[in-house]
Amino acid sequence: MQSEVDRIARPWGERTPYGPHMRWPARVDSFLDPGVPADSVERWVQTASLLHSNGDAMDLAVAGGRIVGVRGRPQDRVNSGRLGPKDLFAWQANHSRDRLTTPLIREGGHLAACDWDTAMDRIVARSGHLLHEHGPGSLGFYTSGQLFLEEYYTLAVIARAGLGTPHLDGNTRLCTATAAESLKETFGCDGQPATYTDVDHADVIALFGHNMAETQPVLWMRVLDRLAGDAPPRLVCVDPRPTPAARHATVHLAPRAGTNVALLNALLHEIIRADRIDRDFLDGHTVGFDELAARVADRTPAWAARICDVPAARITEAAEILGGAERLLSTVLQGVYQSHQATAAACQVNNLQLIRGMLGRPGCGVLQMNGQPTAQNTRECGANGDLPGFRNWANDAHVADLARVWNVEPSRIPHDAPPTPAMEIFRQAEQGSIRMLWISGTNPAVSLPELRRVRDILGQERLFTIVQDLYLTETAQLADVVLPAATWGEKTGTFTNADRTVHLSDRAVDPPGDARPDLDILLDYARRMDFRDKDDRPLIPWHDAESAFEGWKECSRGRPCDYTGLTYERLRGGGGIQWPCTSEAPDGTERLYTDGVTWAAPDVCETYGKDLATGAPVSEDEYRALNPDGRAILKAAEYQPPHETTDDEYPLQLNTGRTLYHFHTRTKTGRTPQLNAAAPEVWVEISVQEARRHGVAEGDLVEVTSRRGSVRGRLRVTGIRDGMVFLPFHYGYWDTPEGDRPGKDGGRAANETTVTDWDPVSEQPLFKTAAARLTLVERAEGALCPAPTTTASAPADPRAAPPTTGGRPAVARQSTEASEVGPR
Repeated sequence: MQSEVDRIARPWGERTPYGPHMRWPARVDSFLDPGVPADSVERWVQTASLLHSNGDAMDLAVAGGRIVGVRGRPQDRVNSGRLGPKDLFAWQANHSRDRLTTPLIREGGHLAACDWDTAMDRIVARSGHLLHEHGPGSLGFYTSGQLFLEEYYTLAVIARAGLGTPHLDGNTRLCTATAAESLKETFGCDGQPATYTDVDHADVIALFGHNMAETQPVLWMRVLDRLAGDAPPRLVCVDPRPTPAARHATVHLAPRAGTNVALLNALLHEIIRADRIDRDFLDGHTVGFDELAARVADRTPAWAARICDVPAARITEAAEILGGAERLLSTVLQGVYQSHQATAAACQVNNLQLIRGMLGRPGCGVLQMNGQPTAQNTRECGANGDLPGFRNWANDAHVADLARVWNVEPSRIPHDAPPTPAMEIFRQAEQGSIRMLWISGTNPAVSLPELRRVRDILGQERLFTIVQDLYLTETAQLADVVLPAATWGEKTGTFTNADRTVHLSDRAVDPPGDARPDLDILLDYARRMDFRDKDDRPLIPWHDAESAFEGWKECSRGRPCDYTGLTYERLRGGGGIQWPCTSEAPDGTERLYTDGVTWAAPDVCETYGKDLATGAPVSEDEYRALNPDGRAILKAAEYQPPHETTDDEYPLQLNTGRTLYHFHTRTKTGRTPQLNAAAPEVWVEISVQEARRHGVAEGDLVEVTSRRGSVRGRLRVTGIRDGMVFLPFHYGYWDTPEGDRPGKDGGRAANETTVTDWDPVSEQPLFKTAAARLTLVERAEGALCPAPTTTASAPADPRAAPPTTGGRPAVARQSTEASEVGPR
């Protein structure tokens, strides 16, 4: 059956219901440029989604040397043909007229066009000068969660073994560093235990700070189809906003920001008190239960209710559902990760799964979710503050093994201290110890906290900044050298989604002008710098994406993220394959820990862990004493209040986040007509009660001010919890007259207001625990709030705003085949 649906007005499309233990029915979503008939498509080229972490497999339609549309791949395990709004429409940003097509260098205070040799010679000359005068610690790299695996791995080799700098991290530090850290703290190693197919089996799905409908819309479609089928799962949702998941939840808990640990401790208390624990599993596979039980013994729902401002009865009800589940799947994202006790809270979710024995079976597991399409590769390849292959920087044997792979001396790989996290990289740039910063595929002048400070750092004369990107972003406007990069669809490489599924993205068209793939840029730099191994051979022996992938496979051999069973040939034509994929598991591995925890033993673990309260490292001796047999660790945590609290001057908790129709700083989605029309401008959300208290109404222009800065936007009155103000973080200045900073009418970027602070364990910045005030600027007088009405930002009064719609340009085709429904 075929139908046409406005996928802006109905972002999750039509339902294909299915019951427990059944295969998710296929539904092929597609969209072609309205001016392109289907029979004019010359070829379809395989890829997967770039603007979220779900990894939706798709084909790109090519005609006349241009991408003209997309369609989902029904055979793929991740999406069974479905595509979200960003999947369907955002490819159009590739054709934007303001794409960078030639390198730029700063001359006389202005950026001027040049050729590649001129740009690269300048970078190489500055690199050599700094190495000679200040050493490798004067160079730093800040990368993305949107490059390909082959590019991250090449960058890691350049930084660690070529230059010898510890200063390499990704913008994944801002969104999912806590995902990695919590998995390492509990299981000794990164890697998602669960898999998306657990949605097909679970009878309870718990979402902790995870607005799945907007951040992973296709995964939410899977949940919606389960909810529409026989024996639907019950949902428990923890979120201060009325997200789509909250509206479908059996229990919705909307706690005060920064109180997740208190809430989770109360849930653990209730489950242990009711003896809904799996003692055999605990005895056989974990350590630390007695300490955990003692820690939460008096953390009752009544105690948590006073801290979280959530009814105790609702906490008890949620605990009864979680404790009574036969197949429990938990998911976690930014509502947990971007807080002052991020890792502590995420570990308590892990604890909940472990005390219930819900691990390694269909429908049972935890997804510590990612936010970006290749965040998993940033972590695997060592481009995020870890060593490649989930090796332990504090284990000399692991460093020696990596040195063997790269054919260098172990001393060449910096490992006398942990690799430098992003916030520390920028602090060292601010203080002058880092003199060159190479930024690739990310826009920190909008995405980092406290933007006034970030602009000052990037604007320093002594800091030589390189920006490698598609557009002249706010960050690129501050650079000394700008390198035009090719993007998805214009280059070849692999990427891995949040449930370890590896996809291949083939080059469909040529990049515009002189833009180059990121891999080619990095290989050119390595060649010009003449990096050598200990036998005086080129340090980086590969020359293209496929040979780089083969190099990565050797680095991953025998590691938790083993890719050795994968090839480009195997990844072409079919569906994605989950790692580890080896000769023993040639079809990949659906879920981890089916036979117990495997990478937590002292000699193989990725980390010895940290103190959840202070971030202080656990020594090897302490870890061996705690966990000699390599079991999962139940790490308890005490609730600590947020660092910045509300007061009479700043009475509102400030919360920032994402919307369905945009990604990061809108560099792509803001250049996509359908997506930008759905959410064209920043807005401000408060509750009905707060609107009355502040004397403001829907559509009023208001200003949100913190101790660091302010943002102006039209007001949306929603069902958000009282005492909180919400700002979407996507909006910067590239499409304003000022270009890179606030104008006379005030700030537009939410991060003008956020605080420079981070979780002590994951060192992920806090975007959800700060204090602010709200003031009226002018009455609406007929002006409408630009916030979408289809999402968590829907108005409390549906009559207050017209429904969000994409019109005819947003109509996509859906095709379903009922015969594809069947048992798994």
